[in-house]
Amino acid sequence: MGDKANAHPGAAGRATAADHPASVRNVVLVGHSGSGKTTLVEALALTAGAVNRAGRVEDGGTVSDYDEIEHRQQRSVQLSLVPVEWDGIKVNLLDTPGYADFVGELRAGLRAADAALFVVSASDGVDGSTRMVWEECAAVGMPRAIVVTHLEAARANYEEMTRICAEAFGGDDPDAVLPLYLPLHGPQGPDGHAPVTGLTGLLSQKLFDYSSGERKESEPGEDQLPEIEEARNRLIEGIIAESEDETLMDRYLGGEQVDVKTLIEDLERAVARGTFFPVLAAAPAADGARQGLGTVEVLELITRGFPTPLEREAPRVTTVDGKPRELKLCDPNGPLVAEVVKTASDPYVGRVSMVRVFSGTLRPDETVHVSGHGLADRGHEDHDVDERIGALSAPFGKQQRTLSHCIAGDLACVAKLSRAETGDTLSAKDDPLLMEPWQMPDPLLPLAIQAHSKADEDKLSQGLSRLVAEDPTMRLEQNQATHQVVLWALGEAHADVALERLRSRYGVQVDVVPHKVSLRETFASKSAGRGRHVKQSGGHGQYAICEIEVEPLPGGSGIEFVDKVVGGAVPRQFIPSVEKGVRAQAAKGVAAGYPLVDIRVTLLDGKAHSVDSSDAAFQTAGALALREAAADVKIHLLEPVAEVSVLVGDDYVGAVMSDLSGRRGRVLGTEQTSGGRTVIKAEVPEIEIGRYAVDLRSLSHGTARFNRSYARHEPMPPQVAERIREETRAAS
Repeated sequence: MGDKANAHPGAAGRATAADHPASVRNVVLVGHSGSGKTTLVEALALTAGAVNRAGRVEDGGTVSDYDEIEHRQQRSVQLSLVPVEWDGIKVNLLDTPGYADFVGELRAGLRAADAALFVVSASDGVDGSTRMVWEECAAVGMPRAIVVTHLEAARANYEEMTRICAEAFGGDDPDAVLPLYLPLHGPQGPDGHAPVTGLTGLLSQKLFDYSSGERKESEPGEDQLPEIEEARNRLIEGIIAESEDETLMDRYLGGEQVDVKTLIEDLERAVARGTFFPVLAAAPAADGARQGLGTVEVLELITRGFPTPLEREAPRVTTVDGKPRELKLCDPNGPLVAEVVKTASDPYVGRVSMVRVFSGTLRPDETVHVSGHGLADRGHEDHDVDERIGALSAPFGKQQRTLSHCIAGDLACVAKLSRAETGDTLSAKDDPLLMEPWQMPDPLLPLAIQAHSKADEDKLSQGLSRLVAEDPTMRLEQNQATHQVVLWALGEAHADVALERLRSRYGVQVDVVPHKVSLRETFASKSAGRGRHVKQSGGHGQYAICEIEVEPLPGGSGIEFVDKVVGGAVPRQFIPSVEKGVRAQAAKGVAAGYPLVDIRVTLLDGKAHSVDSSDAAFQTAGALALREAAADVKIHLLEPVAEVSVLVGDDYVGAVMSDLSGRRGRVLGTEQTSGGRTVIKAEVPEIEIGRYAVDLRSLSHGTARFNRSYARHEPMPPQVAERIREETRAAS
């Protein structure tokens, strides 16, 4: 790393099918929006020779400014794969969105990768959401490195940023997060800012000058050595602390000079183990330049320091009926086990699935078995079908380069998998297997929609099913209580993108309508009612009279019907008719039009006619009796209450608890967790947390997360209930 005299710019340039897992590196780029992830991917592709123009991930072609903007917008909200080659190694770069709304794409990238590059802007610092992703990676032991970008910014300070990274990511061991290079600055400009023109390798003590647009190596002058000595010594001690040679530290402290080759080997092993996290710097190439600053060093770290797929333990695999299945680690000759990590629709080739192969070898035109855990609560069906694999390809910009095969450890795109969705497992049709799913974030922002026109209504169902097939973080709900179609998203941007995809991809225009919660009604106290349905208008008449008593029951009891008729006042055959009428009226509501629940209805007495009584007449009488009983008593409006659990940094606990109280919430308690965070548990009316996913993100600067579950229905405060009744009357 940094000790090569002249690292070549990538002999192969064009990505091809890998022939062995050891020659593959899968790297996910993580960072907040605007940190420079996509720009870094393009700079690495240019340095590797995969493109011949700065700022274009296209195969040497030209694109219009409009196409470039559109392409970048699409990549900013979805996971994208850019394969390049460097030093005989295929590097799959997985560019993830920086917006919190698209964390599902980020999780998919983490699943497909074996190591992570955290991209941090030198002018913006490290945000809370990036720290949370770092902790997720730490929990699973994923190797990581940090790349500092935006060095050209006037207020950029690389040295200060490396210190911030050590504090943010180092935890109890800040010496595990150290820079491998220091910047070289050119002459100061009129504004006093000295641009970064190159890097100094702390281990090799060589200078790498990028000012000409191509990396040039030289020896430092005597006056430059003292500036890097302190940083170099600290780096060496940090590497030795991670060395498997337990005697090395004592020898070093005793004055022994450690060979640079030994240090680099120990560094590479520590990075691959996920115990040392180097900091590098990078910047895009200037117009006409072949290499961006630091891009060679980043590619060297990826190919020499990051682990191969052979070093990653695959997720747990079972048979489709749940029996554990042991697989040889990343064996191209083993049974086929691959996973769909992303599903997208292309207007020309149809559905395209990005697949990570964990075992075996995937080939075009073969039939595979598609198994899926199913996410029925999100509108996804369970999968257990055979499908024929279409063409395999490696994506690059808007192009798809055909692949002959995809071995264990590699990534590829598969065309025309019509049934497979994100998270599904592909395996041999005669040996179907199932991989343990990765954790999907729960969508918590409801978006009630309806078709804009009759033509849209005809296409809505198919468009929505395709939409949720692409994005497992989106949930589709057909709410039976409110009769609304609800898309649950992760945030406003996520919802906006979903609606735009419905319109542009599937030709479905929808209108967003206010989201309703499933309110209910109940009796506040005991009451009685008499239903009289008597009509004589010539011919066959209608005659039914019933008397009922209604009393409230505890929450969750539903509707209980009791028959206490004596003496045959209501003939036996009509008692079920009374109950049917009561239940039908209860479903419609008796006050504000919401379902009536948690009552006991007792049939006490009634009258019948030998000729004119009928099933329909007693149904009507039962409904009338319930309405009369409701007219003489106070009716409570019940609202659903959710159990809410908020994980938030200690700095925002007070603000979050105050906000929950303002939403009529009851805080039940708090619990300290690791990493300076607190879990707040509360009960909050669902009508108050429709936009909580957005509001909490703003309140906590993106550092908090929450989950919710239905607890029960309980009476609304009178003033809130009256407002709801007025809104209902106005709408009707």
